Parts: sequence; C-alpha cells; structure tokens
Amino acid sequence: MTSEWYRGLVELQHSFTVATLHFWQERGAKWAHAPVTTGSISSPMGLGSDSSPVEVDLHGVPTFLADSMQFALEYLCRLSEPGAYYLMPSFRGEAADATHLCQFQHSEAEIPGRLDDVIAVVEEYVRYLTGWLHTHHAGLLARMAGDVSHIEDLIGRSSAFARLTFDEAVSVVPEPDGVHADDMGRWRSLTRAGERRLLDRVGPFVWVTHWDHLAVPFYQAVDDSGRALSGDLLFGPGEVVGAGERHVTGDEVRRALKTHDVPVDSYEWYVAMKDSAPLRTAGFGMGVERYFMWLLRADDIRDFQVFPRENGRNIVP
Repeated sequence: MTSEWYRGLVELQHSFTVATLHFWQERGAKWAHAPVTTGSISSPMGLGSDSSPVEVDLHGVPTFLADSMQFALEYLCRLSEPGAYYLMPSFRGEAADATHLCQFQHSEAEIPGRLDDVIAVVEEYVRYLTGWLHTHHAGLLARMAGDVSHIEDLIGRSSAFARLTFDEAVSVVPEPDGVHADDMGRWRSLTRAGERRLLDRVGPFVWVTHWDHLAVPFYQAVDDSGRALSGDLLFGPGEVVGAGERHVTGDEVRRALKTHDVPVDSYEWYVAMKDSAPLRTAGFGMGVERYFMWLLRADDIRDFQVFPRENGRNIVP
C-alpha cells in the first residue's frame, strides 16, 4: 500500500481499460459479459496446444476455468455484426515464471473478417493504447519506465509493423535453440529465445504469420498450402498478441479436430454453430501484463500483479 510502483500500476491498469472501451466503442463492437468457466477450452490437450487447462470440480461437474473465451466471442459475432470484445482473467496450468502468469488479464476480441483484417485492427489497438497512456500519464510513464523513447517511437511510427511468414522467420533465427520441433518433425515453433533474436534482428515489432498448422490450436483456419492463417505479434518480452482467422464451416472444424487429435465431444456445440450459421471471423488475444512489460521496460511479469496468484498456493486476499 506504500509502494509507488503499485500505485502507478493501478493508474495504468485503469487507463488501459478506459482506452480499450473507447477503442471498441468507436468501432461499434459490443462488450461481452462472458463467464469464467467453460466446458470447451480453447487450448485442449491435443496437437497445437500451448498451455495446460485448469480443471475444477463445480458442484460435482468437472469443468474448466477459462483459458480464453474466444469461442464465446465467435458466438457473439453472430449477435453483434461489428464484433465483440472483453477484458477478463484467463487461467493457465503452467507454473509462473518471468514471462508467464498462472492468472493473467486477457484483452480479446473477435470481428468479421480475415487474418489481414484483424492484424490491421491489432496494430491500431496497440498504437491507440500507447498513445492514450502517453497522453494521460506521460510523467508517470517516465518515472516508472525510466526511458520512454520506445513509447515515443511507436507513437510516431507511421509504417506498419514488420511482417514475416514463419518460414521467413526461421531463416532469420536458424539456431537450434531458436526453433523447436516435435519429435516426429510434424510441426515447428519459435522458442522464447528465438522470438527475442527475431526482435533484435528485424525490429521492435514483428508479426510472424502462417505457422505450421499442427503448431497452433485446431480452430485456426488454413490456407491452400496447409499453413495456419494465424499470426503472433512479437514485441517487448516476445509474443504479446496471438491472432488468427477461424474456420467458416462445421466440416472444416471436424477435419481440424481430427487432424489435431482432439475429441469432438466438448466442441459439438461449436461445430453445430458453424453448421447453422457459417461466418468468417478473425480474432486476437493480448496478454495485458506482457504489454505492460514492454511499456515499462520490465523483465519480470510477476511485478504486474496487484493481487498475486500462483497455482498450488492459497493466497489471500
């Protein structure tokens, strides 16, 4: 309660929320009143999963704390043509470390459109947030970050962020510890070290798109070459935003579930939604604390929890 850091953090978190509301209000998207429990996790334990789910017993019914409510946002796109968004907690089963939290704030949105459309919106959103925070908290940012040249550089940047396909990114960081592949050679992904090398060599903001399909969750659409229509925006500590275009039809989802070795049981409603109301949408999720790591030039994400949470520990309040 006497820490200037946490007092400042509360100010910035509040303004982040206000800026997000203004950004989406200007675009007509609707705030989603989404639950924090689900039977349809967005990172099931199949090929392409990048996190462990958190299962709880809810009055005798096995369920999950939300790792994302992307599926709910896709549903809401059928009720709100401009799209839907929210800021809410997400839960992950992995242990916390310098760049991962067990519970983090997730800024997610879904809009009608394709991968290129959502990439453009993400870039606008990142610029909008940063400009808003700089306008309202220039002195606070200078005190907390020490140096705000990276913020001023982004605000003054007129060009789009750098953009590479995954294959192009691998050619830039070919070192063994920069790229990870599964034991059978079916898919590849960038390691955290690889992400940082890419930022060092390409620029402060880099999109990596068109990943190996099996390296991403089943719900990402694929192009004619079999690459995933997905993109990660790297800046600061590495991946801060994950984005992607979704399957349009139920049959596309069925094929993807089979390819990723994911049982259809928990996703029958999702398939049925695509059967009855096909719609091309794309969406993204931003880890808010990772954004703040970049904003305040910090190297440990655990410094951005006003209320720390850690799996396996009962922490009060």
